[in-house]
This record gives sequence, structure tokens and C-alpha cells, in this order.
Amino acid sequence: MSETPDKWETATRLVRGGLARSEHGEVAEALFLTQSFVYDSAEGAEARFKGEEPGFIYARYGSPTVRMFEERLALLEGAQACRSTASGMAAVHLAMTGLLRAGDHVVAGRALFGSCAWILNTWGPRFGIEATLVDATDLEAWRAALRPNTKVFFLESPANPLLEICDIAAISAIAKDAGARVVVDNVFATPIFQSPLKLGADVVVYSATKHIDGQGRVLGGALLGDQTLVDESYRDFIRHTGPALSPFNAWLLLKGLETLDLRVRRQTDTAGKLADLIADHPKVVECRYPFRRDHPQHEIAARQMSGGGTLIALDLGSQEAAFRFLDALEIFDISNNLGDAKSMATHPCTTTHRALSEAQQRQIGLTRGWVRLSLGLEGQSDLARDISRALDAA
Repeated sequence: MSETPDKWETATRLVRGGLARSEHGEVAEALFLTQSFVYDSAEGAEARFKGEEPGFIYARYGSPTVRMFEERLALLEGAQACRSTASGMAAVHLAMTGLLRAGDHVVAGRALFGSCAWILNTWGPRFGIEATLVDATDLEAWRAALRPNTKVFFLESPANPLLEICDIAAISAIAKDAGARVVVDNVFATPIFQSPLKLGADVVVYSATKHIDGQGRVLGGALLGDQTLVDESYRDFIRHTGPALSPFNAWLLLKGLETLDLRVRRQTDTAGKLADLIADHPKVVECRYPFRRDHPQHEIAARQMSGGGTLIALDLGSQEAAFRFLDALEIFDISNNLGDAKSMATHPCTTTHRALSEAQQRQIGLTRGWVRLSLGLEGQSDLARDISRALDAA
């Protein structure tokens, strides 16, 4: 084959990457619904289990459909290896646990999705893993939190829910000097707009449930990185603990990848326009969108992202005003999901981040007036009308 897939444009990678047709020559990727596989001989089975012969063994370890999804996402991300999981949180848990042992220490940005914070604050300490949470925008805070046993830096950028941006390249350099690995949750930026591996990260994680599926159908997750790191840190963990992505979900995620670039760019165009509309409304205390110049970390966002993303955060001053706004929406759905073809709105304090204490919420700047919007594929004028009417009601 004269074509080199890693030289393809993004759109071609998303449609053709990892494609492996069976002997039947199907156009759409084949869906292999099987738990296990058979061997030509006992010797062949032994060789495959020993890793001396290529091929699949058991669906918990991988399957042809899942492999196609992993190879396509790796090609898109520019990573040597990808391993998929049953959900985004399974990917986050796997990414950190595979790199850590009892007695190790993690430094993480304080602005995190609630379940990520739970893993660091509640789950890890049960196994002797300590975490220090810092202001992710303060490089000196990352340096000050380092210990001799620090093994992992974990961060989200943009962060959930207030779209905080941190300097991935600078944080990665600090980690490298200390011999620590860097794990970046890239779900808000998507692989279309940000490439953490090129900025120095070691591992990238995704909730494929979000933009990659993007149509409210299935759960899925993935982590990506260097082949040696993925093999040494994650291969056995995946085999023996079983956070496997189902072939059916992998098939739907493959179809989602085909239109990812088109959907995310269209949604981002809408988000950028509506962020300006929201920011100008007198009921809005603050509006955050990474590519608006009034975003606190706009300069960093413009440097490391090629698009502002599909999410907006707005502060209406109080929970009462936020609830009036949400209840007045007629096109937007009230939902804790994001990255969907349908526009969605959520109140983080009482949903996605409710497990955080009020003090912890305030530490990341999250007060009761904040609402997070995820822009979908509906008409811009319809969404603008819906938002304007709801803001008036707030």
C-alpha cells in the first residue's frame, strides 16, 4: 500500500483509520459479537496465549471490532497505542491505577469532574495512594506539591465544569524533571482541537460517551500513549480486571468517529457565537468560553487549542436564578451529559459536582449560580432564541 495512514488528513483518518475488512468485503465495519475465539490446533492455542502468534483470545482482552476502534482513535490522536474501556471513568481509573502503587503520590488540578475527585480523595487512600490537589493554573503550585514519591500528575483542560485551562506543556515539563508521568483528560477539548501527547503528556484519556459517540447512545472510554508504556502499565490490568468495551459499543463509536470532525466544528461554531450573546445579557454575572478574550486563561487556550470547544459556562448569581433559567429552556435538555448532538444544560453544584463539599466547590470557583451548556447541532437562531428567553426568565 503506497498510502501512509499517519500522513492522512484528519477527516480521512476518521473514516478509514484502522479499517479491517473480513473475507466478505463489507463496506461498514463488521460487528463481531463473540466472547471467545477458536484455534486451528492445540499448539496454535498455546502459541497465541504465549504471545508468539498473533490473533484474538477472548473478548475481555480484545476483539476485531474493538481493535478497529482503538486503531482509528490512535491514528487520530497521533498515539502509538490505544486501549478502550467500558466507560470514561473506567479509563481514568485505569490510567492512574496502572501507574501507581501503594505509597505513591499524585498531584492533580483541583478543578475536576466529581468522580475523578472521588478516585483521588476517597478511593486511592484506601490503597495507600495519596493525592494533593492544586490550582492547576499556578505552575508554582505544581512544583511546590512535588514529593520524592510523586509518580503522576493528573489534569483536565479545559476542566469540568468552569472550563479552566492549564498550560499542559509547562506542567509536563515540571513532571518530567521530577520523573512523574502526566495524564490528561482531553474530553472537553476533543482530539480535534487539542493534542496533549504533542504537548508533553504521557497518557491521554477520553470518555468516548461524549463527543466520540455524540448521539446519546452508548458508554465508552479510552486511554492512549506510547506503546511500551501502554503494554507495561495497562495490558495485564485490562486482561485481569476486565473493564472491557463491548464490541457493539465499539461499533457505534467507530461510526461516531466518522462524523466527529464535522459535528465538533459545527457545535464549536455555535458555541462561540452564543457565548457572545450570553456574555452581553444583563442577567449574566460571568460567561466563560475558552476563545473569548475575557476567559481567565485565554492566552493559553489560544496557544494549545485550535478551537474553543462545544461548552459554555455562565454564572447567573444564585441557584434560584440558575433554576429559573434551566426551567425556562424549551429546546435545550436538562441533562448531565455533554458533547451530544442535542444541546444540554446542567447545574453542576447539584448534579455532576454534588459530591464535593461546599468548601471544595468554592475552591474551584463553583458557586450555586453556575450553569454548564453543551451546544448541539440544532439551528443557531433557535438556540439563541431559547437562551435569550431563558435568560430573561432568570
